Amino acid sequence: METFSKRRVRLVFTLTFVNIGFAILCTIVSHYYDFIWLRNYNAINIFAYVLASYLAIQKKLLPARIIYLLTSNIGLAVISSFVGKSGSVEFVYLFNIGLPFILFSFRRERVYVILFTLLPLFLWALLFITDFNLFATKKLNPITAREVIYPMAIASSISLVLFQLVYFCILNAKYYEKIHQKKLEAIEASNAKSQFLSTMSHEIRTPLNAVIGLSHILGDNNPRKDQIENINALNYSGKILLNLLNNVLDFSKMQSTTIELDEVPTDISIATKQIKKIHEATCLKKGVKMNLYIDDNIPIVWLDIVRFNQVINNLVTNAIKFTDKGSVTLKIKKQQETKTHIKLLTEVIDTGIGIPKDKHEAIWQAFTQASSTTNRLYGGTGLGLPIVKSIIETMKSDIKIDSEVGKGSRFYFTINLKIASDKEMHKTIEKRDYKFNKNKVLMVEDNLINVMVGKQILEKENLIVDVANDGLQAVNMVTENTYDIILMDIQMPIMDGYTAALEIRKFNSKIPILALSASVFMEVKDKINASGMNGFIFKPFDPDDLLTQIENAIKN
Repeated sequence: METFSKRRVRLVFTLTFVNIGFAILCTIVSHYYDFIWLRNYNAINIFAYVLASYLAIQKKLLPARIIYLLTSNIGLAVISSFVGKSGSVEFVYLFNIGLPFILFSFRRERVYVILFTLLPLFLWALLFITDFNLFATKKLNPITAREVIYPMAIASSISLVLFQLVYFCILNAKYYEKIHQKKLEAIEASNAKSQFLSTMSHEIRTPLNAVIGLSHILGDNNPRKDQIENINALNYSGKILLNLLNNVLDFSKMQSTTIELDEVPTDISIATKQIKKIHEATCLKKGVKMNLYIDDNIPIVWLDIVRFNQVINNLVTNAIKFTDKGSVTLKIKKQQETKTHIKLLTEVIDTGIGIPKDKHEAIWQAFTQASSTTNRLYGGTGLGLPIVKSIIETMKSDIKIDSEVGKGSRFYFTINLKIASDKEMHKTIEKRDYKFNKNKVLMVEDNLINVMVGKQILEKENLIVDVANDGLQAVNMVTENTYDIILMDIQMPIMDGYTAALEIRKFNSKIPILALSASVFMEVKDKINASGMNGFIFKPFDPDDLLTQIENAIKN
């Protein structure tokens, strides 16, 4: 059964109920002027309007509206025939012409709108063509029609229009009041969700900061050759875990198609070998073979390697999850190459459980898996593939699937990339030499592990670091000492970073303050700017990015 809003049900019922009153009035007038046939006809109309009202209450709006409009339009034609041109009863049709646009949905019920708009126009035309003899030749006295019925017709038309406008305004006012209330509830729910996700982001990113930071420190402390690969894998794993976190926290951003690509010169061969190393252990544990095939002559390309790795990792993780025997294969092939661009085909192939053909479209929807059984047996959020699709579309491509139940799946896509020069690649990977000269840094951070990691990274670059464990302590230290820059955590006990920054700005407007934020939400960025800070660095931070921002802030 088709469902209708309470507002539309109430509107139809009220209109039919009001027309019961008009039908009763017409019955009384007809009886007074001794039009027996017209009196009886109007009496029948009363019952028709009562039936339409009853159907409206029962939410059977289609028959209710049809009965109401037919009764109203034909009734006016009959009355006009008896009254004649002098009574101008047909002017009430002006109201009836507009009614279908109010009673029906133009999007879903366009045919009814057109039909019941044309009906009064058609009857009106017939009245004029027949010289108002359409249903009756016996007429009311012209003087009575002109002096009594005409004012009643005009008054009725104006009353109906005014009633409709006032009633519709009242309904809309109540409707938008409810919308406003729903909006407030939605904003409150959204704020609660943002607060929860912001807290979760902070709590998860804080230890991630230690993982990525410590792996960077280990890599800088002249490790043995046999340790370098493991340290790189540890650092890469931390970044993969960060991407997994972003899959959940940044999903709304991805859905609004605001993904921004940060392309850098990239050696795809090196990046994908890291992916194999990360996933090989899981494959060995399951007894699944991990294959990697990359064309040897792929040049250095401009690519957002973080997003590209996010795509590959999601696809490979899915393939391993749903494959219990056989193999998982990652292939990257060169399809076309010019002097400036290259077209690459990337494939992830598995011999797993496969996906039914009728689910090939559904798997790209958020929080959706091929079946409830899949969700129970293998788990997962159902966000991996929608995020893959969003990223690939941002790269101006499409991801496709070939899959058969019991025989495995093949996910593949092609991307066009700009070729980078060796000089551009070298400039990206060369170790930057920072020119710090015993500059004093105040690190405001309540997490002791982050303090340890941060101090080691900064002190190794010839920076002097003091530490405050909360915002109040930071304010006191800035009043007593001179610093070149402040690194301000946001969520801290006693006094948070926003309040501390505002307090510092009361007596020191020049010292640069960089927020160390684990939140990805826009409202956090807005609050950072409003509190007088000069910028922000996401946690977990990339050490080179941290040092670069510190250097730029001190210079400026």
